[in-house]
Amino acid sequence: MAGCSFCRTKCFGGRMLLFFLLTTFPAFLLTAKMSPLIEKISDQKDFKKILRTRNNVLVLYSKSSEAAESSLRLLSDVAQAVKGRGTISWIDCGDSESRKLCKKMKVDPSLKEKGIELLHYKDGTFHTEYNRALTLKSIVAFLKDPEGAPLWEEDPEAKDIVHLDSEKELRRLLKKEDRPLLLMFYAPWCGVCKRIMPSFQQASTELKGMYVLAGMNVYSSEFERIKEEYNVRGYPTICYFEKGKLLFNFENYSATAKDIAEWLKNPQPPKPQAPEAPWSEEDNAVYHLNDDDFDKFLKEHPSVLVMFYAPWCGHCKKMKPEYEKAAEMLHADSDRASVLAAVDATVNKAVAERFHISGFPTLKYFQDGEEKYTLPHLRTKSKIIEWLLNPQAPPPPEPTWEERQTSVIHLAGEDFREFLKKKRHALVMFYAPWCPHCKNSIPHFTTAAELFKEDRKIAYAAVDCAKEQNHDLCKQEGVDGYPTFNYYNFGRFIEKYDGDRAESGFSTFMRMLREKDHERIGKRKDEL
Repeated sequence: MAGCSFCRTKCFGGRMLLFFLLTTFPAFLLTAKMSPLIEKISDQKDFKKILRTRNNVLVLYSKSSEAAESSLRLLSDVAQAVKGRGTISWIDCGDSESRKLCKKMKVDPSLKEKGIELLHYKDGTFHTEYNRALTLKSIVAFLKDPEGAPLWEEDPEAKDIVHLDSEKELRRLLKKEDRPLLLMFYAPWCGVCKRIMPSFQQASTELKGMYVLAGMNVYSSEFERIKEEYNVRGYPTICYFEKGKLLFNFENYSATAKDIAEWLKNPQPPKPQAPEAPWSEEDNAVYHLNDDDFDKFLKEHPSVLVMFYAPWCGHCKKMKPEYEKAAEMLHADSDRASVLAAVDATVNKAVAERFHISGFPTLKYFQDGEEKYTLPHLRTKSKIIEWLLNPQAPPPPEPTWEERQTSVIHLAGEDFREFLKKKRHALVMFYAPWCPHCKNSIPHFTTAAELFKEDRKIAYAAVDCAKEQNHDLCKQEGVDGYPTFNYYNFGRFIEKYDGDRAESGFSTFMRMLREKDHERIGKRKDEL
């Protein structure tokens, strides 16, 4: 009897061991394959701690370990790519310990078709469900900028565009592709790019098999060599290739899909634009002054409104017709003593420097040969005429960005490096006051700076490159367009910031750096 009892006990024990291995071994193997960067959570306290200490967390909820297997393989690569900038966690709702946590979070992945659900948490609270493409590139892009627009290749309508991610892919395409190739170099924030993309992708589908239409986001600083090679000075730059050789650019940025198709049938280089005649040579009632006759003219005319302009300035071109109409009206009325004049400040630099002209257009009023007022509010014919009827001091100008009380530190050439040496993380915006893209970015950059004002290790700084004292500094820091954002670590340039230009982009970038610091400190403590 004793022997039988022993056998029964042994058999029962064997069955229990087999049951244990069958139920737990797949999960054990899965955990072994999973990246150590992915944090498996089953306890509510641990989950709360992660949300409290991490600002950018993507959580995979699964109905079982089997359902999570393929997603965890993908997320292991994601975790490596966003290391220090984002956190990946896994909660297995099929596990007895984790089931309570899933119920508490009101998440039931068993209701989903694949038995998984990806939820994103930002700054300690739920942000959004991840519903973009389940690819390495898309998830990484999302975690780098959780509020940014989806990638171009995520658009189903762009399925026939060849999307290039690296210089290696570009070289391979140019070497192997025999069909004519139209390649758009673009930046994700570029408005003109976004407007032409639907036409570009429609053309790619209609011309499939005959031509290749490709796209490459080259805004990141890693593509400087590509931009230099293909003369990318703005976005989009669209290049036409035959058998790997660049022939010329396509410059119709308002083209329809039909326009693109027609052009590809008979590609031609852009027609050279006829040089624009100087404003001073046009027939109009505006007096055009230069360095030599400026003072003499003011002595002869007691009431003069002068527009300082630059030929390339878009705002000047927009204002020019209004200014000419006002000049004609004054010229026709002999009873009015006022006249309108203009100075090309790019040519007549002595006069421009004398009156501290730093932006265009700048309007100044002179009475009896003396400068009296600067008038930024006069932009239309009616306002100019109305003001000249009764010249009075204009309302006080809006304070400049530098004059306003904000948490952004405004730096100049002499104090730039010394200040940055004291900051662990500094994001610097190089700008020009007249630049429209800069004006759009300033409120977002300022708001982000406000969020980190209590952290002495972090700084959001700005440099006005239009100021003469900063010209050499801006050139030295590689600024060739506005705005340019550079990231510095204790005064050392690390990289150009090429993320979203909204507050969320600027602040997420800094939070990820700070999160990386916290992880590094945690590791040191663990080692001790």
